[in-house]
Amino acid sequence: MNNFDIFNGDADGLCGITQLRLAYPRQTTLITGVKRDNVLLNNVMLSENSQLTVVDISLHSNLSGLTSALEKGCSVEWFDHHHPGLIPEHPNLVTHIDTDPALCSSLIINKLLKNRFAHWAIVAAFGDNLQESACALAASRGVPKVTLDVLKDLGVCINYNSYGACIEDLHYHPETLCNMMQQFNEPMSLVAETDLLPTLKAHYEEDLTSARGTPVKVINEYLALVILPNSKWSRRINGLYANELFNQFPDRAHAILIEKGDGYTVSIRAPKTNPFNAHLVALKFETGGGRHTAAGIQYFTADQTNDLIDELNRQYLPH
Repeated sequence: MNNFDIFNGDADGLCGITQLRLAYPRQTTLITGVKRDNVLLNNVMLSENSQLTVVDISLHSNLSGLTSALEKGCSVEWFDHHHPGLIPEHPNLVTHIDTDPALCSSLIINKLLKNRFAHWAIVAAFGDNLQESACALAASRGVPKVTLDVLKDLGVCINYNSYGACIEDLHYHPETLCNMMQQFNEPMSLVAETDLLPTLKAHYEEDLTSARGTPVKVINEYLALVILPNSKWSRRINGLYANELFNQFPDRAHAILIEKGDGYTVSIRAPKTNPFNAHLVALKFETGGGRHTAAGIQYFTADQTNDLIDELNRQYLPH
């Protein structure tokens, strides 16, 4: 039987599959990519009766690939926190999906594994900007602050590495990171024995400085937009810069637009004080998707910018 691990290339997807393979070692073919490549299953060539483990990609966006896999007799186990749409009922499909905005895929896996690799789940939660959830799990495990600070840096930096239009935008291929991470039961050992964290942190801080120099267009008290140029640094930093604004201005929704041809790619963050329904805004557009707190749109034309503003206002302006 052919085994496939199919996972998002961000901190949550990487930490999730790392937990699973540390707990259940298995020779697998890795299918991953940049964070925005959220239709990974739709593009996989599968043989009959393969075994698939899917982590941190939307079932809704990959329904055609899932349907094809099940028709080929594949067994599929799915771990996720994004909007799933209608989940098919099938004897070969097992789902662990929870869209609670305080959860990420790695936290779902951590619960199933009963905290066996909780530090990896903490890294993932920080990477997904779930700081309260990360700190709560850390407190329950007695993690000292000096360790917690390193786990936070690692999560943020691994997540930073996942943003880009293509693999060439990234500093490390997610498959390389996956193989590296699975050598360590503890993320602190990864930090101690490799130069991954200082390398990514230096690049991250450089790109973040560039983003902070870009004007923020405040639409109103509850919404702001930032337009970044079509460049590698902006494609790498947009999600993390959106998280920074989310934390600095908790009552405000944010959209980070990156120039792309005659239109934009978009990262959306719901207000921290109202962390719901960002995915509903994104789903109004053909290539949109995501979760309650954070969502994205792969592309829309420049003349749809006002439509995005209208949808954000409709969702987050007080009624």
